[in-house]
Amino acid sequence: MPAIDLNSDMGEGFGVYKVADDEAMLQVVTTAHIACGLHAGDPEIMARTFAMTKEKGVAAGAHPGFPDLWGFGRRRMPFSAAEIERLVAYQIGAAQALASYSGTRIGHVKAHGMLGLLAGDDADVANAVAKAVKAVDPSLISFVIAGTEGERAADRHGLKTAREIFADRAYTDKGTLVPRSQPNAMVEDPTAAGERMIQMLEAGAVISLSGARIPVAIETICVHSDTRNAVAIATEVRRRLEAGGWTCKPFYT
Repeated sequence: MPAIDLNSDMGEGFGVYKVADDEAMLQVVTTAHIACGLHAGDPEIMARTFAMTKEKGVAAGAHPGFPDLWGFGRRRMPFSAAEIERLVAYQIGAAQALASYSGTRIGHVKAHGMLGLLAGDDADVANAVAKAVKAVDPSLISFVIAGTEGERAADRHGLKTAREIFADRAYTDKGTLVPRSQPNAMVEDPTAAGERMIQMLEAGAVISLSGARIPVAIETICVHSDTRNAVAIATEVRRRLEAGGWTCKPFYT
């Protein structure tokens, strides 16, 4: 049977503030990206979340973002490519340390929020993220938005990639994500999310709001943990995948 990874971002609270139900999501997904303390998270949350991934047998990685707690890493910030490279390296190191402290390890990196979107559109940013991953640990898998500059940069630097589509986000006709500020950017109905993932996998393409199909390779599906109905969406996506003959499994354990 074909295999597919199902992933989500986690550890995105701060101090006593909780953003999502990580415990419930870890019952469903096969891979987790752990916030590294700049857009969200802190050492306590990181250690606790890494420990949970180990307990549940879920693959864990670093989820670096812009240093923007107020904006949750979803605002553009005026860093140079070189500064972004060091920001990403810094956060990968934090994730490695807290994972080791918790008795596990990280096996991948996925840029968060605006940083991830910029890495999809801007070759300089994509190159900075890829260079940071390669410099810290070239064996780490680079999670990239399928068919974007992020994928091409990872390939140029010889990194292993996990090419990703999104169950809870809509696409433009260019194959990019519809900005969250625009209507219909989010897919919050579990049934609709599950159906569109099957359609995209069968088509080997992302399908835009207008119905356009943009061919891409697909290896992993993301459900953002802070999306409304996130756990229900992930549960329905996994149910539909398995009913369709797909095996949900991580790239590594």
